[in-house]
Order: sequence, then structure tokens, then C-alpha cells
Amino acid sequence: MEVKVYNMQGKEVEKISLDKDVFEGEINQAVLREAVLAYEAARRQGTASTKSRSEVKGGGRKPWMQKGTGRARAGSIRSPLWVGGGVIFGPKPRSFRYSLPQKVKRLALKFSLRKRLKERSLFVLDKVSVNKGKTREMAEFLQRLGLEGKTLLILDKWDERIMRSSSNLKNLTLCLSSIACGYDVLSHPNLCLTKEALSIIVERLKK
Repeated sequence: MEVKVYNMQGKEVEKISLDKDVFEGEINQAVLREAVLAYEAARRQGTASTKSRSEVKGGGRKPWMQKGTGRARAGSIRSPLWVGGGVIFGPKPRSFRYSLPQKVKRLALKFSLRKRLKERSLFVLDKVSVNKGKTREMAEFLQRLGLEGKTLLILDKWDERIMRSSSNLKNLTLCLSSIACGYDVLSHPNLCLTKEALSIIVERLKK
């Protein structure tokens, strides 16, 4: 399978062959879903907290005598049945994080790349370079490729000018090929990556 390689002017410069083991085959939706759930679970703050009846201030004495008042018996004004009382089985601060096996993480990245290729939203670039580091340069590049919506640009190494020219573009996210994961690809409808970044990712997936 071959894909076109574009330059910063949006013109085709060559064609390259993609690795069959990575880009050809089925797409397991269950693995993609598990990767998304694990990533979003790890992002949860888990700071929700409530007080039980033993933690609520007050209620140290019995509100009224046990018998003779005609009212229901009560032992504390901080009972969960009372307004301002404790909460039964309420949430406490905790971590929602859980880890996926390395094999599942690699499969999620592989399937997400296949998904973008099948949707024709994967673009390979010969290189990414800007002269002055201006936002206009990167915005014009995206416009030439016809990219609308959220776009993920995967680089093989960080470049200060590229980072500066992309910082003000809300729909553009930069990522390194050495740390890119399936969630990064799935959360962006458009995927751009350099030839060097593609080689690094393929090498990661074939280990």
C-alpha cells in the first residue's frame, strides 16, 4: 500500500510504501474503546468527597427524649435522614486510574493508525519547517492541505519554531512519535506525521 508524501506547500513530492503488518488488517473496535476508557479514567481528578455522620459537625446529644413526645425517636441531628446530616455511602477521594498491558497499548495505536488511513485522514509529510515561527505559517500550511477541525501533528523531534508557530492554533496539537498513543490519534480527526516520525512509530509497533 502506497501513500502520497506532501511538502509544506501542500504539493505531492513522492509516494512511499506503508508497512503491511501495521497498516493492513482488521480494526478491533473493542481494543480502541478500552484504550479510550483507560486514558479518560486516568484523567479523572477523583476529588469528589462527602462526609459521613461521624464526620459532620454537631449532633452530640439526643435531640429529644426517647418517649413521650409523640415524635419519632431520634438519636442525632446528623443522621443521614435529616437535612444537614451525613451521607450514606457517599464518594471519597480516590484514583480511577488503571493500567493496560503494553500489548494492548501497541494494538490500540496500530488500529487507530489503520482507522485514520481507512478514513483517508492520514497525511505523510516530507518534513515540517517554518522560517520565522509565526502562527500564520502553520495556519497557511493546514489550509493548503485542506485540514479542518482538530489535527494531530506528530514530529520525530521537538522544534522551537514549530512549537511557537503552533501554540496559538486551538485545533492543532503537537506530539512526539516516541510517546504518541492510540488515544492521541483517535481524539483528532486528522493526522499528520513526518516520514521520520512514521518510521519511529512503525519501529515501536514491530518490537
